[in-house]
Amino acid sequence: MSPARGIGMVVLAVGMFTIMATAVKATSDHVPPGQAMFFRSAVTLPIVIAMLLARGEMHGALHTKHPLGHLMRGLTGSAAMGMGFASLAYLPLPEATAIRFSTPLFVVVLAALMLGERFRLIRLSAVAAGLLGVSIILAPRLTGDLGSQASLGALLTLGSAFCASLSQIQVKMLSGKENTATIVFYFAICSLVLSLFTAPFGWVVPTPGEAAILLFGAAVGSAGQLLLTGAYRHADASLVAPFTYSSMIWSLILGFIVFGDLPTAQMLLGAGIVIASGIVIAWREQQIARRAIRR
Repeated sequence: MSPARGIGMVVLAVGMFTIMATAVKATSDHVPPGQAMFFRSAVTLPIVIAMLLARGEMHGALHTKHPLGHLMRGLTGSAAMGMGFASLAYLPLPEATAIRFSTPLFVVVLAALMLGERFRLIRLSAVAAGLLGVSIILAPRLTGDLGSQASLGALLTLGSAFCASLSQIQVKMLSGKENTATIVFYFAICSLVLSLFTAPFGWVVPTPGEAAILLFGAAVGSAGQLLLTGAYRHADASLVAPFTYSSMIWSLILGFIVFGDLPTAQMLLGAGIVIASGIVIAWREQQIARRAIRR
C-alpha cells in the first residue's frame, strides 16, 4: 500500500468529477439533464466493458442472482445523477457541491434503518451537526420564494444526495452477494437505458461545441471513477474518504473561473460544518473497523 499515492489519486479523482459537473453546468441552458446523463453513461459503458474484458471478468459480470437489487441500485443511482445534473442549472457550483456533502449523513441514518447498523452517540452527534450545516446552506434558498429556480435547485441537490445514499446502501446490500464487476456492469447498463427514457421530454440536437464539452466531461468523469477505484488499492477507504471533500476546493476554483461564482460566508460556514461532520464519521468508521479486525 502507498497511502500518499491513494490520497493523491482521490484528490485528482474528485477534481475530475468537478470538471464533469462543470461541463454539464456549462451546457445546461440548452441540453437537458437526461441527455447529459446519456452522454455520461454512453461514454462510461464501453470503458467498463473494456476494463472487464481486460481483466477477464466479463463472463462473471453477466451472471447475477439478484436482478432486482441491481435494478434498485440503477434506479436510485440514476435518480441521483439526474437530479444532480438538473440542479446545476439553478445553483452555483460550490453551493451544489456543499449540499451534496450531506450524502454520508443520510447513509448513516439509512444504514441504521435498513441494515440494522448501530446508531452510536458519536455518529448521532456528527449527523446532527452535519444536518445543521446543511440547513445553514439551504436557509437562504428555502426561506424566500419557494417557487424560485434557486429553491428548486437546492431541493434537487438535496434529493440527489438522498438518492445517492440509497444507492450506496443498495451497493452495501449487494456487495456481500455479488462481485464488484457485476455491480459496476449492471449499473452502467441501467443508467444508460434509464437515460433514454428521458428522450421524449425535450432532448435537443447539441451544437458541436456542446457535444464536445459533454463528451469531454463524460470521459474525464469516467477516468475519475477509475482513479477513485484504484485509490482504494493503495490506501484504506477510511483514510482517503476525508480527502473527497477536496472537491469543494475544486468547485470554488472552477466555479469562479468558468462561471464567476462567489460563495457567501453563510454557505462556507455551512459547508465547513458538513465537511467536519463527514470527517468525524469517517474517523469513527475507521476506529470501528480496527476494533473488528482486532477481535
